[in-house]
Amino acid sequence: MLKILLIDDDPADRLLAEEAFSEHASRVTVTTCEDGPQALAALQGRLEDLPDVVILDLNMPVMTGFDVIREIRATPGLRHLPVVILSTSDSRADVARAYDLLASSYMVKSQSFPGFVQQIDHFVRYWHDCRFVQ
Repeated sequence: MLKILLIDDDPADRLLAEEAFSEHASRVTVTTCEDGPQALAALQGRLEDLPDVVILDLNMPVMTGFDVIREIRATPGLRHLPVVILSTSDSRADVARAYDLLASSYMVKSQSFPGFVQQIDHFVRYWHDCRFVQ
């Protein structure tokens, strides 16, 4: 089972993501956090059972996604985690900054729900294959 941690401050976006991931319920479990501090506490509290991949929004209050990935990369027990940025921002500066902070991937969220579902389908297939196909 592919374990995903989704970090997004917007309840509607979390709900849409959970709905899109529900089509993959037999292969994926999704845990959500609403902000960076909550996510970092959850990750540090379960070092023996970390997610396979983290999906991270950039534009969040309290800690931005950039702050969160910086903390993940600075924490020895977490720095190896794949972190995928999922954002509405297609700014070249945001993309470059995310990769400078060692993001594993950067996805610009589709503006349509069917497009978003297709993105999630590709995401699940890719990360499931990375984790389980030999």
